[in-house]
Amino acid sequence: MPTSAATGQDAPEAGSPAALRVRNLDVTFTSRRGEVPAVRGVDLDVNAGEVLALLGESGSGKSVTARAVMGLLDGPGVHVRADDVRVAGNDLNSLRPDQVRALRGETMALVFQDALSALNPVLSIGDQLGEVFRIHRGLSRRAARAEAAELLRLVGIPAPDRRVRDYPHQFSGGMRQRILIAMAVALGPRLLIADEPTTALDVTVQAQILDLVDRLRTELGMGVLLITHDLGVAAEIADRVAVMYAGRIVETGTVTEVLDGPAHPYTAALLRSVPDLEQPGDRLRPIPGSPPNLLALPTGCAFHPRCDRVGEQCPTTRPERRALTAPGRTAACHYAEEAVDATV
Repeated sequence: MPTSAATGQDAPEAGSPAALRVRNLDVTFTSRRGEVPAVRGVDLDVNAGEVLALLGESGSGKSVTARAVMGLLDGPGVHVRADDVRVAGNDLNSLRPDQVRALRGETMALVFQDALSALNPVLSIGDQLGEVFRIHRGLSRRAARAEAAELLRLVGIPAPDRRVRDYPHQFSGGMRQRILIAMAVALGPRLLIADEPTTALDVTVQAQILDLVDRLRTELGMGVLLITHDLGVAAEIADRVAVMYAGRIVETGTVTEVLDGPAHPYTAALLRSVPDLEQPGDRLRPIPGSPPNLLALPTGCAFHPRCDRVGEQCPTTRPERRALTAPGRTAACHYAEEAVDATV
């Protein structure tokens, strides 16, 4: 099996299992006011070496989906169920919670969006990165620190042998984000989930972080689930896109298919709300209204109260996501085919 020079880990062979397969995932939270269906019937596929961007407004269920896959949602009032969840061929439904925990780092990893709060302020970066190798590889403290320095070098932090002794507050926001990515890829996971990894970073640093993720997925053969609300980020790095609204996937396809010819009116509305650099004088067109209250979802299509092409059946009949013309191209809209035909 080939080995990555970056981490020394085995890279996936051709024909290896998909990095992620999710079928009919539901997540419900119990509150004093009732049941909150945060995620409803979600299907996802991420292949090895591929980036799938999960798009949607805040509150659409993106981060909840990621945490459910990682097995990070537990405790009273949380109900997670799925027909199938597999990470690199591992059937998570058949594993005990401790077995799922054992897959974190080795098989799947999560990069949080707030690097400062995710890192321990009283431990050096070398100690925090080295802990991964001490726990999972049984290395000595000195050997683990050497591996930590190599990880800093991998993610492009200058003078890694010196900076490995520094603490989180001594790094910039972009460098802290690189450190979180280094921690996530330390053991060569098959699946990397990046939850808004460029939030609150300036555009130059955003580009550097995206370039880093893109390079690492190529070198390590990882599948990447990139969670973002930024269409520009998706266009920059993603191979495919899944658009989420009110806990459901409403559209999927290649990044070109979805962003150039959206089949769902919510996707089209997201695109209209983004500034167009080629037409700087144009006014933005915000999506009217607000995301729905999950405790009292609208009947029929959840988007219909905000939709500009609502039809007779939209308020009464919920559209199921169905295949369109191209393989992997789907949409949950009664008029999806008409929208696609209009853009051809």
